[in-house]
Amino acid sequence: MDRLEVAHRRLHNQHLSGPALPDPAAVVRHLGASQAQEYAMAKWSLGQRTTGADDAAVQAALDAGTILRTHALRPTWHFVAPEDLRWIQALTGPRVRRLNAYYERQSGIDDALVDRATAAFVGALEGGKHLTRAQVQAALAQAGIEASGVRLAYLLMAAELASVVVSGVLRGKQRTYALVDERVPPTPVLGPDEALAELTRRYFTGHGPATVKDFSWWSSLTLTEIRRGIVLVGDALTSVQVDDIAYWFAPADAPTRDPSPTVHVLQGYDEYAVAYTEGRSVLNIADLVIAPASTNQVIQPLVLDSQVVGWWRRVVERDGIVAEPHLAVALDDAQKRAVRASFDRLAAFVGVPVRVELDS
Repeated sequence: MDRLEVAHRRLHNQHLSGPALPDPAAVVRHLGASQAQEYAMAKWSLGQRTTGADDAAVQAALDAGTILRTHALRPTWHFVAPEDLRWIQALTGPRVRRLNAYYERQSGIDDALVDRATAAFVGALEGGKHLTRAQVQAALAQAGIEASGVRLAYLLMAAELASVVVSGVLRGKQRTYALVDERVPPTPVLGPDEALAELTRRYFTGHGPATVKDFSWWSSLTLTEIRRGIVLVGDALTSVQVDDIAYWFAPADAPTRDPSPTVHVLQGYDEYAVAYTEGRSVLNIADLVIAPASTNQVIQPLVLDSQVVGWWRRVVERDGIVAEPHLAVALDDAQKRAVRASFDRLAAFVGVPVRVELDS
């Protein structure tokens, strides 16, 4: 196995190539979690791994609670399956809280305040209420807790990491919060080792081949915990050395590659790009793509035959979306058609025209 095969196996294991998954919830379950920082485009990550799911279908799953959005694994948003929420938070939530400790102190947050705020959230949300961020903030104020901006965000995150609060239904264009115990049916309790083994198996099956350091970044677990997790799953995983780095994955023959050229238009936080640290270079073997010069620009990768060959900028206009590709390679006519076909799929997903500003 070489780095190019690692990349193609990842495409297949993440279901960007090969058989699509039946619905958005199946994508989330397979991956274990999917980063959902930018809400609108995060839904696209789920849709493009399924058979024909559009934005409305993903939103319907979120409203129905078959997919949940919450802070998990790292101090950022993720989509998770309801049956996985409690054990993932029990396993990784305390470590994420420790990662947040500096920012909590800077915001005047301590454990006593978290307990008071969490109790206020429960009191405001119980009875099946789904409240907007502004309404939750008002409930805290009624409880004598002034919180806005970063302070409010970290108090809510602490409640999410404790499996108390989670995403509710969309109200107009505003997202809401609800109680986990009212939103998520009772689920079997996993012990610490069972949870560790399950998350280890889920990550390397859905994201592999990947390294121990990749998984540590993704999950916030320590290297020691991950090595124990690999022991716990036993023969469900195997490893291979590529350029003196150990990559772990579920044993399988090399998948059939998509016909070339095949292009994938990804959002900035898609798991194919964001779920790795040590093993990220396999997506950019020729070292073609660097970050754009503009600050705070999230790279939305353009992937050609498993390799990142550029990035694209999304501009939302009144009558649709303008896609501005920035390529590090010259494309032939077949590759340009593949780029346009991938943006056509995005247009079908969002339900509005996508105009691609690509040199003809």
